[in-house]
Amino acid sequence: MSSAISDLVEPEIHSEVDTMRHSAAHVMAHAIRRIWPDARFGIGPTIENGFYYDVDMSHKLTPEDLPKIEAEMKKVIKEGKPFVRHDWPVDEALGIFRKLGQNFKIEIIENLRDRTGATSVSGYEEGDFLDLCRGPHVKAANEVKYFKLMSVAGAYWRGSEKNPQLQRIYAVAFNRKDELEEYLHLLEEAKKRDHRKLGKELDLFSFHAEAPGSPFFHPRGTVVYNRLVQYVRELYGPYEYDEIITPQIFNSILWKKSGHYENYKENMFFTEVDEREFAVKPMNCPASTFVYASTKRSYRDLPLRLADFGRLHRNEVSGALSGLTRVRSFCQDDAHIFCSPDQIEAEIKKVVSMILKTYDLFGFTDTQVFLSTRPEKRVGSDALWDTAENALKAVLDSLGRPYGVNPGDGAFYGPKIDFLVRDALKREHQLGTIQLDFNLPDRFELEYTASDNTAQRPVMVHRAVLGSLERFMGILLEHTAGALPFWVSPLQARVVPIKDTHNDYCRAFLLKLKRAGYRADIDDRNESMGLKTREAQVQKIPFSLVAGDREMEAGSFAVRKYGERESKVMTQDEIVALFAGLEAISHPGYEG
Repeated sequence: MSSAISDLVEPEIHSEVDTMRHSAAHVMAHAIRRIWPDARFGIGPTIENGFYYDVDMSHKLTPEDLPKIEAEMKKVIKEGKPFVRHDWPVDEALGIFRKLGQNFKIEIIENLRDRTGATSVSGYEEGDFLDLCRGPHVKAANEVKYFKLMSVAGAYWRGSEKNPQLQRIYAVAFNRKDELEEYLHLLEEAKKRDHRKLGKELDLFSFHAEAPGSPFFHPRGTVVYNRLVQYVRELYGPYEYDEIITPQIFNSILWKKSGHYENYKENMFFTEVDEREFAVKPMNCPASTFVYASTKRSYRDLPLRLADFGRLHRNEVSGALSGLTRVRSFCQDDAHIFCSPDQIEAEIKKVVSMILKTYDLFGFTDTQVFLSTRPEKRVGSDALWDTAENALKAVLDSLGRPYGVNPGDGAFYGPKIDFLVRDALKREHQLGTIQLDFNLPDRFELEYTASDNTAQRPVMVHRAVLGSLERFMGILLEHTAGALPFWVSPLQARVVPIKDTHNDYCRAFLLKLKRAGYRADIDDRNESMGLKTREAQVQKIPFSLVAGDREMEAGSFAVRKYGERESKVMTQDEIVALFAGLEAISHPGYEG
């Protein structure tokens, strides 16, 4: 189906819940037409968790109108009229919808006739409401039960600014009441956990109009950022990586040679140097080939694992920018492995191990794996793609772990394995990736001397564990509701003297903690303990260490963990031992 048609036709319904949601969209349109008889309708497809319908009418909808529409929908549902399917010849359908004044439906019918040769179309009648629709629907309106209208937005007809702007009403719908309640609860939680809100409350980062889509990390946010980098760097020893640093700006000749100019140009930033076109790098991969090619390589040098924390820039459209999760300036925990074909399986298995171990550490215990195959826009021969895709499939099959397939979702230079995690709110996020590339080594004429003294092409494995550090930080903040793991937290402990007479004792222990490498401060203000305790909780500091007369005499502190009501008295040595254990969790050798 051409794009000109597909943007006018609702997607096919494939599940019971989608059938119900599509029927709910019909019921909503019926209710709107009863309240505002001049309403004209665009399309009303199902989407994840619900549906929407585009409507054109003189009344300007506001959020206050949604309860009114919901109430009318409940009346339609209570009437319980059946959904009756009609199949009309195209000319008859055009006549019906002209009488109804539904110009958008007329356009859909004409497009179907002119572009596909359709001779008939279908519609559904429910009570006194008739709608153009491919269906299917539930048997009757009273089978639509648990729904809620969520918001109103503007949407251009067919997505073009040249067309009328319609009013789009979004809604959610479920087969069971508890499913709707859980969804609404998670939605409220998501608002509380929004990383942009948390970033401001915890003083982690900010954004400014002078650098759109480019975060400014504050001191506390920089601690978190650097701690993520440190964790990945600590993996490089056990997994035998070498780290490199490469330039930010390259002559466009490089990007033409790599294929980025042809396949990724619209996402790149360009500048002019000495009357020649240069581009800021959107990816690290071509740069690593220069390090590889800087000296003659032998099979004994392989695999060569080169990691690069280079800063990247991508020209994302303004409307797509979203806090840390969609930015223009970011850093990836990037690495490129140059290996021989017979080393592919072992190398990819090591990366899979590294990725899964990392996600488990951060509390992402529900991880899905997908094989993403060749996209329509790509470089390289079909033979190379066959080889690369078959190699990745063989590795995934050998792991014995379930995986899905995302057809056409590979990178333009090679297929990939993508890792999706489900967060605390059951939302899915794509994080790590392993990409197998036979094309870039070929384009840059990379070679190594094989054991038989022949010149061979290495294979290139692109790998990211956290992916964009900015995006991962945003996802982690929302997953933990800002209560970051102890070893990542910008401030790990706050020492709180009850009175001025306890200040020296508390400051001495604070110095001990800092010398041991822990991030801690002291709250010795002349304020109530209630206020100090509340502020430590609001700032989500992992531990509050409180000392009064009894604690000072015993050389101890009342230790209160974030989120817990009760305190536990611990000696100074016990506290240091506790912190050491929590810090050790982040080290690659930790097997607890």
